[in-house]
Amino acid sequence: MRHRVAGKRLNRDSEHRLAMRRNIVASLFEHETISTTIQKAKDVKSFAEKLITLAKKGTLAARRRAIALLGDRDIVKDEEGEAVKTSTVIRKLFSDIGPRYLDRAGGYTRIIRLSLKRLGDNGELCLLQLVGSEEKMEKESKAAKKSRKEAEPEAEETQPQKVVEAEQSAETEKEAEPEVEQASADSESKEASDESVQQAEQPEEKEDKKKSKKEKQK
Repeated sequence: MRHRVAGKRLNRDSEHRLAMRRNIVASLFEHETISTTIQKAKDVKSFAEKLITLAKKGTLAARRRAIALLGDRDIVKDEEGEAVKTSTVIRKLFSDIGPRYLDRAGGYTRIIRLSLKRLGDNGELCLLQLVGSEEKMEKESKAAKKSRKEAEPEAEETQPQKVVEAEQSAETEKEAEPEVEQASADSESKEASDESVQQAEQPEEKEDKKKSKKEKQK
């Protein structure tokens, strides 16, 4: 009989269940919002809030206790195709998440049901998130919008410069065209004068040849 046995089995043995809880809570602390099934979210919620209560203490003993319960997983981000370690889950828990809830007595997480169903087993999905994470997401979205707006005028400024440069290059090409035409006309006139000189020299050469032949015959 299961008298005074807390928690649900979730169709897993004890080792698998413990590993699942650690992975889900570590992902929750890393991303602050995750999607999972309602049964898993309800099972993991109390474990996550106990760890946040330890983080609010901030002592060395509390940190060691949190590492023993959760483990210290690395937080890795992709920068230019390379995996770069930025922090760890325990460091973020004690430096960011714990101080955030110093004035809050409990209820650090919330479950939001989704209308979506998981493919395969048609399981009910939900969002498990930290309370106050939506404010952080709004700040990040506002910062991203500001950076985009600042980048747009720079792009607009560079476009007129490119247009001006293209117009200047077109003008220089137009100015260079008459010079090329004059050079081609001069070359053609030189060729025509050379041909006329050659034609004028040919009859003189013929007369000279005739005279030389007559003198030889004499």
